[in-house]
Amino acid sequence: MNDSPDVIVYHAPDGSERRSRLRQYQVQLMDRMQAAKVGAIGAGKELGVMLGRHRCLLSLTQVGEIVPVGAISPVPLARDWYLGLSNIRGHLTGIVDLARYRGEAPGATGPDSRVITFAPGLGFNCAMLASGVLGLRQLDQMTALAPEPDAPAWSAQSFRDADGEQWRRIDLAQLVLETGFLHVGF
Repeated sequence: MNDSPDVIVYHAPDGSERRSRLRQYQVQLMDRMQAAKVGAIGAGKELGVMLGRHRCLLSLTQVGEIVPVGAISPVPLARDWYLGLSNIRGHLTGIVDLARYRGEAPGATGPDSRVITFAPGLGFNCAMLASGVLGLRQLDQMTALAPEPDAPAWSAQSFRDADGEQWRRIDLAQLVLETGFLHVGF
């Protein structure tokens, strides 16, 4: 036996301990998102996400919460961009892939993928699939670009950051008013 003080014994946490830590992390993340919303309204902060292959910006006033991708139940006769329904904190929520909705390649799902719910104030029980969450971005530190001529109003604004990366700004309030987005079935 080695009684040396340099020996560290590691005990792997059991399942309940892992769930407790995960829940604590989720609560802390929600608290930080709420704090960011309050502090970012006048500061021009946006949430950076990957939607398909594009870097996109979402107003913190228009997003609800960020959750891991769970089980998504497909809906028969729905458009390919409407991925289905998922149970998010006891509420059935429609999950969409905005990249597919724009006619682009489907968003990839992987360990960094997340579901981002629309803010309750939008009155639309929906969430979008994001390939990854890239953190908060400052609009006042970006350069506005000319709008794409064929871009819909909800994604017409584009910006370039200091690293030369292009970002699309997604206006969820305008998106939920678009007729094509409201008709998920054939």
